[in-house]
Amino acid sequence: MTNAQWFLMVGGLLLVMGLTFTVLKRSPITAAIIYLAVGMLVGPSGLNLFHFNPLKESRLLEALTEVAVLISLFAAGVKMPVPFSFTRWRAPILLATVSMAATVAMVAGFAWYVLELPLGAAVLLGAILAPTDPVLATDVQIRHPGDRDQLRFTLTCEAGMNDGSAFPFVMLGLGLLGLHEIGDFGMRWLVVDVLWATVGGIAIGITAGIALARLGWTLRRAPHNHELLDDFLGLGLIGVVYGLAVMLHTWGFLAVFFAAVALRQTELKLAKTARDGVEQRTPVDTTPASSNAGLDCGTLPTVSEGSLIFKEHLERLSELMLILLVGGTLFLNSWSWEAVGLALFLFVVARPVSVLAGLLGTRTVWRMRGMTGWFGVRGIGSLYYLMYAIQHGLPEALSLQLIQLTLIVVTLSIILHGISVKPLMGRFWRRGKQVSLP
Repeated sequence: MTNAQWFLMVGGLLLVMGLTFTVLKRSPITAAIIYLAVGMLVGPSGLNLFHFNPLKESRLLEALTEVAVLISLFAAGVKMPVPFSFTRWRAPILLATVSMAATVAMVAGFAWYVLELPLGAAVLLGAILAPTDPVLATDVQIRHPGDRDQLRFTLTCEAGMNDGSAFPFVMLGLGLLGLHEIGDFGMRWLVVDVLWATVGGIAIGITAGIALARLGWTLRRAPHNHELLDDFLGLGLIGVVYGLAVMLHTWGFLAVFFAAVALRQTELKLAKTARDGVEQRTPVDTTPASSNAGLDCGTLPTVSEGSLIFKEHLERLSELMLILLVGGTLFLNSWSWEAVGLALFLFVVARPVSVLAGLLGTRTVWRMRGMTGWFGVRGIGSLYYLMYAIQHGLPEALSLQLIQLTLIVVTLSIILHGISVKPLMGRFWRRGKQVSLP
């Protein structure tokens, strides 16, 4: 396709999606299915007007998916409705750790025994497919910062954390393939790639988020009364936190998510403290109203809220472009029984079983466990990990095999989860009282 044809197709698609937004919200399918259908229509499965080769363009696709995941993680983090506490965050933490490890193990076992992949490749494939996606799962995620629905909170928080918690397993798979140093008996992997990279990434994110929240709060209040560019601050926080985390060999995805969480929760805490102070002084305070400018924190903008709308728009644009490219990679012969079987095993066996194992012993109601077990959407995060592995020296033959398997899993996830999310979520809330966070 020429540049003019690309502009015409993408521009036309944006116009259609913008003009029919209300209709699409009421339709039983998601926008991702439409993007995928258009990509497959103009790609080699249909009119063959273009073909995107993910192996040749792995560096470009790695960068595109990396940016998309970072923006989505930030948007998810600033929508967290409650501060961190083990009671409230227990379920998503278990899903991002116990369930994540169980999924990697089950997918790796399937790949080793059924697909006959080498052990390292099997573990790598498990790590690629295990994390749920923060980009494509918007229909089951928190809608706004005040949304306290427990199901949406659990799925959003899990997606925010497991894109980072999957990284140690990616490195383990690469290490077993001889492409990464894991040390004797895996000790270097355990100390550096698991413990340091995880704890360090979370610490960097929390520290940066708190620092920006306090700085922005101080500059906006009297006597400074500065106006701030929240969009720039949000993007700047993503860039600084991610860059610092990668330079220090920690997991940048975890750092960005927890930076967004810390930013939002610190701003809420500062706002509450200021409100309480104003309310305590109000009955006896005879100071002229003009001197209290900047104390009414309810009217003060925040970096998290100011940057969220812009990030959500970027998230939608990245979803459109990347799903179009996914559709443009598929040939009709890409659909092998091995790939379809792997996808069904992941959706019907590995995900539900791992969720049940992770939530064992919690007070999560059974209907919520069932919904969580089904809505493990796979998408842009899996593509990023795959491109990351290719860029770290994955052999070409193995790369092609993993590309084919991953693309079919992602495509089937878009289709199956996309056609079931609205009916199932609607039925979920109709059948029982909505469960809110404590």
